Amino acid sequence: MLAIELHNRIIENKDWATVLFLFCLVIIAINKVISSVRFNEFIKLAYSDKYTKIYKDSSNLMSGFTVSMFLLQLFSFSFFILLVLDQFGIAKKTDWIIFIQLFTFLSVFILSKFLIEKIIATAFNIEEFSEQFNLLKVNYRGYFGLVLMPINILLYYNTFDSKLFFSILLVVLFTLNVTTYIVALKLYQNLLFRKIFYFILYLCTLEIAPYYFIYNWFTKN
Repeated sequence: MLAIELHNRIIENKDWATVLFLFCLVIIAINKVISSVRFNEFIKLAYSDKYTKIYKDSSNLMSGFTVSMFLLQLFSFSFFILLVLDQFGIAKKTDWIIFIQLFTFLSVFILSKFLIEKIIATAFNIEEFSEQFNLLKVNYRGYFGLVLMPINILLYYNTFDSKLFFSILLVVLFTLNVTTYIVALKLYQNLLFRKIFYFILYLCTLEIAPYYFIYNWFTKN
């Protein structure tokens, strides 16, 4: 007599990711149409600092273009982290609940960090530098998010088993992040030299310590 063994058919739902990618493409398309000149300068950030010089006023930090690219950055980074977790066997890239958790964590972390920076900058009397520095970070990280989006799409819909490749991507992202600080030092060196002590304290407290604690928590858990 034949023994019939039944197995559950597991169907991975990728519709949520497709909707997410389409939403991000809509954000890019709207910015391209509504702010075509600004968008064209923005996509040249990799080799030109013209955009940062034109839109350096702190009022641009809350502009529709900046906020929308910040939102794109959150989606892109959250999805990339999900792909990295999937590659190292920690989570599944089709798990939308984990994506929401990552997106929420990044949003709360960045916004909380921004509010604390505003308070400390006011206490140290370096508001001007803090606002311009935050604008610079948002611009460059928004650009990284834009570049990372097609990579996310390619990696999500294709099976790519290579921890070395993901490790290299992480190193590249870290290098680009460090480059942002170097560019900031170059642009605002005159302002920094007048308040160098406060800047070092600001850098250690809000730009190094939070990431160290997150790395330490992640590696231990």
